[in-house]
Amino acid sequence: MTVITKKVPTHASKTVKDAIGTRRSMRAFLPTPISKEVIIEILDVAQRAPSGTNSQPWFTYVLAGEAKEALTVDILKAFDDGGSRYKSEIPIYPKAFFEPYLGRRRKVGWDLYGLLGIEKGDKAKMHLQHGRNFKFFDAPIGLMFSMHRNMPHSNILDIGMYLQNIMLMARAKGLHTCPQVAFTQYHEIIRKHLSMGEEEIVLCGMTLGYAAPDAIENTMVTVRDSVEDEVKFIGF
Repeated sequence: MTVITKKVPTHASKTVKDAIGTRRSMRAFLPTPISKEVIIEILDVAQRAPSGTNSQPWFTYVLAGEAKEALTVDILKAFDDGGSRYKSEIPIYPKAFFEPYLGRRRKVGWDLYGLLGIEKGDKAKMHLQHGRNFKFFDAPIGLMFSMHRNMPHSNILDIGMYLQNIMLMARAKGLHTCPQVAFTQYHEIIRKHLSMGEEEIVLCGMTLGYAAPDAIENTMVTVRDSVEDEVKFIGF
């Protein structure tokens, strides 16, 4: 397979187009701290995301320092023990992947593993790489997002737009992100650490920080289908 790679974009985006074009899911970060004021600014702008009847259905938790490390330790322990008893409260993947989704999933996985020198069947190295999710890829900031379980599933669309705003605002600050649905499996542990009420459903986590410019995994660019292949124009 051909892997598309590009230099890690480290500049602060000045336009929306540039922010969208340079946003990538980074998987290695520098330990450079980020101030609470910068995070508040990012989240304050992200709050302008649209939502049905202005419900603003998202709950956001920001972790740093010892609080983030404590969560990482407990989740990694469960992950290394097999994690079989930990299940997400919401469906994350289809019961069986099918095309074109199966092919896309396989490509991004093997492109990443190829860059990292992880051979097919090397379960030990795959396990270690997947576990890096729960270390927030060594970034100084981790975020968790949830919604009230009595709200309709359509609100996930609203929360998705809120998350996109966060990721684009991060680029405006020269920062990068990685949204991580992998955390949902460990919602029991997350709930305990964040004193989260039972009325909330954990939807995903997100890493926030300065991307490590020399990390090979950060050079990977995932492929997107063309507009002509994905969009139906009617009445033109």
